[in-house]
Formats: sequence, C-alpha cells, structure tokens
Amino acid sequence: MTMHNLGEVRTALAAGELDKALARLMCGDPAPGRQRVSQLLDGFQRTFGGGEDTPVTLCSAPGRTEICGNHTDHQHGRVLAAAVNLDFSACAAPNGTNTIRFQSEGWPLVEVELDTLDPKEEEKESTAALVRGVAAGIAARGFRVSGFDAYVASDVLSGSGLSSSAAFEVLLGRIGSALFAGGSLTPVEIAQMAQWAENVYFGKPCGLMDQLASSTGGLVFMDFRDPAAPEVRRLNAALPGYVLCIVDSGADHADLTAQYAAIPRDLKAVCRLFDAEVLRQVDEDAFYRRLPEVRRLAGDRAVLRAIHVFDENRRVLAQVRALESGDVPGFLSLINASGASSWEYLQNIAPAGAAEHQALAVTLALCRRMLRGQGAVRVHGGGFAGTALCIVPEEKLSAFCRELETHLAPGCCHRLQIR
Repeated sequence: MTMHNLGEVRTALAAGELDKALARLMCGDPAPGRQRVSQLLDGFQRTFGGGEDTPVTLCSAPGRTEICGNHTDHQHGRVLAAAVNLDFSACAAPNGTNTIRFQSEGWPLVEVELDTLDPKEEEKESTAALVRGVAAGIAARGFRVSGFDAYVASDVLSGSGLSSSAAFEVLLGRIGSALFAGGSLTPVEIAQMAQWAENVYFGKPCGLMDQLASSTGGLVFMDFRDPAAPEVRRLNAALPGYVLCIVDSGADHADLTAQYAAIPRDLKAVCRLFDAEVLRQVDEDAFYRRLPEVRRLAGDRAVLRAIHVFDENRRVLAQVRALESGDVPGFLSLINASGASSWEYLQNIAPAGAAEHQALAVTLALCRRMLRGQGAVRVHGGGFAGTALCIVPEEKLSAFCRELETHLAPGCCHRLQIR
C-alpha cells in the first residue's frame, strides 16, 4: 500500500472504500478486515503517538500451507504450496531516527539500532535478528534504510506449520519495500531477503519455499533448480466438495532447530559422495547404482531421506498434472503418498530418540482413522511437532473436528482458505 495520512485511512475504512481489498485478504467477508485495520491504527497511535496527519502504510503477509514437497526446497527441488487466510499485518511509518521500533501485539517492544547492519551473535534466534537481517537485505539492494515504527497484529497460529516466521519476515520485507523502495521489490526479491535473514541473522537453515509462498500468494508451483531465479506458477486452487484444515498436535516446535538442521546435513552427506552441493544435482540412477557405498559412508537415515526427496520431486509434478486435469482423487492420493513418505523415509514425525512423546504421530494416526480412506492427511511443514494437514470432505468436517477435539484438545482443528 502507498503512504496515506492515518486520518485518511480511518476515513476510507469507515466509508467502505477498503472493503474490496479487505474481502480479498479475508477470503470473503471484509468485516474482520475492517476490525483488524482499526485495531492496527489504534495500536500504532497508542504505542508510538502521532496524529491523524501521520503518513502510514498498511502491509499484510499471509501464512502458508505446504501441499506437497516436504523438505525439497533446500535441495533445489519442487514444491506445491499455498498462501492462506491467516496473516501478519502492520501499520508502519518512518520515525526520523536510526532506530526501528517494532511492537507485536501482546509482546514486548523490540528496538533495533541501525548502527550496524551486520549480524549480531547476541541477537541469534530473536525478532531483532530478523528485523536487522531484512533491513540489511534492503540496503544491499541499494536503498537507504532508516528507522521506522511498526505496530503488528497476527492470527497466524504459532507452531502450526503455517510458517509464521516466514510470514513475519515477508511482512518486514513489504514494510521495507513500501517505506524505502517505493514498493518496487518483487515477491521473489522479498522472499530471498527473508530467507537470507532467517539463515544468516536468525541462524536457522531453511529453503525458500515458505517465504516465496507467502510473498506470491494463491496456490503456487515452485521449482528451485535455480534459487536465484525460481520458477513460480500460480494454479487453480479449486477442490470442490473438500475443505482444507490443519490439526494441532499440541507439540511445540521450540528447541527443534537441531532436528531440522539434521535433514539437510544428512542429505549433504549423500551429496558429497557425488561431488554435489544439493540432491537436485545428484543423478538418481547413479545413487541407486552406488547404494551399498552410500549406505556405508552416509548412513541409512541419510539414504532414506534422499529417497524421499527424489520421490517427492516427482510427486509434485504429478500433483500439478492432477490439478490441471481435474483429477481430484489422484491429487488426494498423492498427498497421502507424500505424508507416508515423510513418515517412513524422511522421518520428521517425531524427534530422534523420542519414545514416550510422539504427539504428531498420534495426531496423524487419528486423522487417518477419522477420514476412513476419504480425503487426505500428511505432516504439515517442517515436522517433528506442530500440525497435520487434512483435506476433508465438506459433509464430514463437523464430525471430523468434533471427534478430534474429543481425543486431542478443544479448538485443535482449524479450517483454512487459500488466499
């Protein structure tokens, strides 16, 4: 959004002039969007002061759901993902200083001094690290970055596999693009900046899929053979008669960075044997010809994880063909196959060594039982904790959620829409 005085935004909101844009963001009824914008404007003034003549920008970045392509993006593979109707949104304005002040609703104020744009060890795994990293990414593209104030609200469920961290990073990129680049940064550029901030400043290894799905919007096929110029193609998201939802296992993603990092590390062990950087560069036939050697030198878990990635890349293409041809049963079957491969080969359902606590595995088992061969279920996102992704026949949704909440927890089942 371009800059407008805060009072002008308030007037336009009351007159219904923002309803069309808000209906698109909310996937239907603009009323929750009106309430959110009012909340952002009030929160900004309450936190940072400023009058009705303060120039502000409003920005939004959606969470994402991964449909197929589990842990393929960091191997320069293929992914099918979609932006959803839960988002991070912000009201932001330059503050004339060299300090970024960032207020997320319900959290302490974060202040980042722009004395340096280099990574700071003491900021690792913090909001400040992401703020500094995205600011550095904008500056690296030739734009002058200075201090700003931002008030942020979100309904993206933390730890849900909806990539709240990526949506937050993309929001920062959109704020920076609006304030310092005249809105000129492309979705790919914003996603690349966001990924770089998470990798280098926050200290968590990740591919580009989460950020690119959030910044692009809709249902998208992505091919990361060349991460500097990924292929991105929007698809028709229609699945008549089915509902997309996620089911919260109740297990937290906290302290799982080592589990996530072990996946690319295992795959790297395979790649080294073929003088490759990522699995996309490894010939699959050569991998199987040398399988005894690969097992001996890289280990069986690494072998199984590589098999998953090889197979998953093919599955993504098959899913795109199924969608484009209207083959809904084939599409759902491939989602189930992706979920089975993640469980059996990728092994990202429970942390290594976990025996007594496997909440996500129990959740997946319950979802399969409730669906009784209809619809689809798979791990959602990075895995090890968090949520299951389910595609449920619409007529079964109420009973499906009601029974799951009996076994797991009230409110564990969340309906999503593709935005």
